[in-house]
Amino acid sequence: MKKILEDIKNSSLAAVQSADDPSALEAVRVNYLGKKGSLTAVLKQMGSLSAEERPVIGQLANQVRSEIEEAIAKKAQALSEELLLRRLEEEKLDVTIPGTKVSVGKKHPMSIVLEEVVDIFTGMGYSVAEGPEVEYSANNFDKLNAPEGHPAREWSDTFYFREDSSVLLRPQTSPVQVRVMQTQKPPIRVIAPGRVYRKDEVDATHSPMFHQVEGLVVDKGITMGDLKGALNTLVQRLYGKDAKTRFRPHHFPFTEPSCEVDMQCFECQGAGCRVCKGEGWIEILGAGMVHPKVLEGCGIDTSVYSGFAFGVGLERLTLRRFNISDMRLLFENDMRFLNQF
Repeated sequence: MKKILEDIKNSSLAAVQSADDPSALEAVRVNYLGKKGSLTAVLKQMGSLSAEERPVIGQLANQVRSEIEEAIAKKAQALSEELLLRRLEEEKLDVTIPGTKVSVGKKHPMSIVLEEVVDIFTGMGYSVAEGPEVEYSANNFDKLNAPEGHPAREWSDTFYFREDSSVLLRPQTSPVQVRVMQTQKPPIRVIAPGRVYRKDEVDATHSPMFHQVEGLVVDKGITMGDLKGALNTLVQRLYGKDAKTRFRPHHFPFTEPSCEVDMQCFECQGAGCRVCKGEGWIEILGAGMVHPKVLEGCGIDTSVYSGFAFGVGLERLTLRRFNISDMRLLFENDMRFLNQF
């Protein structure tokens, strides 16, 4: 039996050395040390040996097993290192080759201007208020002193969801002001940016979907002087101290007195062109002192408080900010245009 064990050791060690991958090495282990392996078969015959031979053969068998296991472990380590080196060689990167260029996104020009506007007003103590784009007519018209029959309530001007005209896509962010006045006691200083919708034709200065930033201040002793100061601060911070504005009397049902504010056309510098439609000025917003009926309808005592409100088109601010002559460029998503900002 000693001769058999010696032969098993020599053949197993030779098989271990010739194994060229982990699966072949595992086959060698099973062939010699497994339940049906050669060495296991010899150990099962130990019972047939004499009492004198059994300890000698047992010690030799354990020694053979130990040498085979050690040889397998060393070979497994060597194969693992060899495999790692092969993978490193096959998968190595040439760091001298230029990498793939990663495109970095940029802010849309309107996002840039909106952040500037928000920064200007928050610097003056305003907070930002938001509201739903699908609104009730009561908040959008009734509470803003626009009675039945007002032109803005016509189906030709406004997108309605119901036949009774009770639910609509808001044509202005003014309902946000109503919601603020109904839930917050004066003093109030808020701006309300957001998307609005009107049945306008698409041209260089109009779109059926556009963006507004409306403002509302309600406090004791508020006057038109405060309104003009806030709006001139906005214009001068956005466009420089030389920016020219024009305040014109106007009428809005929710403000009294009311005005419209124009800026000198950036395209023609007041001479008249297609952008300003020959006027030399571009209307950018409507404003005025909040009508007492609006304040009272929201539960605010008009004998104590007064306020002003305004609504400015974000697109028009952006056109002037970057000297863009056509509003449609802001919505076409042409990367040749957007990559300039």
